[in-house]
Amino acid sequence: MSDLSMLINGLQVNAEKNATFERRNPLDGSVATRAPAASPADAVRAVEAAAEAFKTWRDTGPGERRMLLLKAAEKMEAKGSQFAAAVAAETGATGMWAGFNVMLAAGMVREAASLTTQIAGEVIPSDVPGSLAMGVRQPAGVVVGIAPWNAPIILAVRAVATPLACGNTVVLKGSENCPRTHQLIVEAFQEAGFPPGVVNYVTNAPADAAAVVEAMVAHPAVRRVNFTGSTKVGRLIAQTCARYLKPAVLELGGKAPLLVLDDADIDDAVNGAAFGCFANSGQICMSTERIIVDEKVADEFVRKFVAKARALPLGDPRGADPVVLGSVIGMGTVQHCNALIDDALAQGARLLCGGRADTTLMPATVLDYVTPQMRIYHEETFGPVKAVVRVPDTEAAIACANDNEYGLSAAVYGRDIARAFNVARRIESGICHVNAPTVHDEAQMPFGGVKGSGMGRFGGRAGIAEFTDLRWITVQTSPRHYPF
Repeated sequence: MSDLSMLINGLQVNAEKNATFERRNPLDGSVATRAPAASPADAVRAVEAAAEAFKTWRDTGPGERRMLLLKAAEKMEAKGSQFAAAVAAETGATGMWAGFNVMLAAGMVREAASLTTQIAGEVIPSDVPGSLAMGVRQPAGVVVGIAPWNAPIILAVRAVATPLACGNTVVLKGSENCPRTHQLIVEAFQEAGFPPGVVNYVTNAPADAAAVVEAMVAHPAVRRVNFTGSTKVGRLIAQTCARYLKPAVLELGGKAPLLVLDDADIDDAVNGAAFGCFANSGQICMSTERIIVDEKVADEFVRKFVAKARALPLGDPRGADPVVLGSVIGMGTVQHCNALIDDALAQGARLLCGGRADTTLMPATVLDYVTPQMRIYHEETFGPVKAVVRVPDTEAAIACANDNEYGLSAAVYGRDIARAFNVARRIESGICHVNAPTVHDEAQMPFGGVKGSGMGRFGGRAGIAEFTDLRWITVQTSPRHYPF
């Protein structure tokens, strides 16, 4: 059990009245972490510390910001074993998943470091004689980052690294499901030498989340909000930001389709689908949720895919033996997935492997002959329960892929690359991969969705655009004529 603290203005602090909450391990219910339960007043103190630090941080040179970010990446990597233990205890995820998170998150910090000299503007021709007109990008101010539990290191780092690179200060609101994991990230930034108040960290009890978030968003110093999580909560965040006219970057839910065309390399498609479906037990925003297969190759694909799914090892991630499928986040996920399985089977779907679970150790589960009448066709499972939809041709596959409120990631498998690429262009998603899985992230890429999957983009230069203000500044270099 860990007793945590928040970080405000470079100091480790408790919540008001020393309030705390507990995070319990999803497998055995033991207390994994006890963390401060911040009040709205605590959240405001964090914002005010960030606002004060912004007065000097915004003027630091790109070289200094780059150096500190590179140090933070090193400090994070050095905490690999601590991250693995925290992730297993708080979320039930595997050591493999924790290691991947640390690797990619460190890469994101290094990519952010490289952006410090790319925050560029432009000189724009003016019709006014002697007017030097410029579009100048400047840091926005205080950025509030709200991070989830499912890819806890990657997504919390993404919430703060590019904003810092752009000269903003940040307040990270940790997930109630993994406060220790998120605190390790903040410790790495603090150990790297970031000045007090530049990086702040607050944790809150689940019941207090709405009040804490609103207190921060309402503060005049907060100029950007970024959130990764469910579409349901994302809508609430967007509504709160709209009331206070605060720009928001939202990366929300997904129901990623993977299309297997009639000319696909079946073995390649099976491997990509298995990775996309079952990495982190299907608890990734990009997880493959619908496998849309041309009926001419469906039997072969399903046979091979089910054989691979059945062979994936399942177990307690804290044990000695490596596993692919660890625990899901809680019994709520189990109950939701069980209900989807029951509904699909009642309406004619075929269960090919796995099935209902009574603990958070959920097996890889595949349902075939899924139709639009079934809940699992439309609803995000966010677990290792996957739907196979058989379609007669490519046009039907595209229509099926777009028949959903979400639009984050997608994949298309086909040997005719031009044809597969043209299919990919017609899929309504922010991300699409040809002959590669739906689960894929790189720090320099523009990451985000359309429709119910959110708005705005993280990553690379797209992130610079989100976390800076573009200003028009002119210098009159010669006498100007006025009409009066």
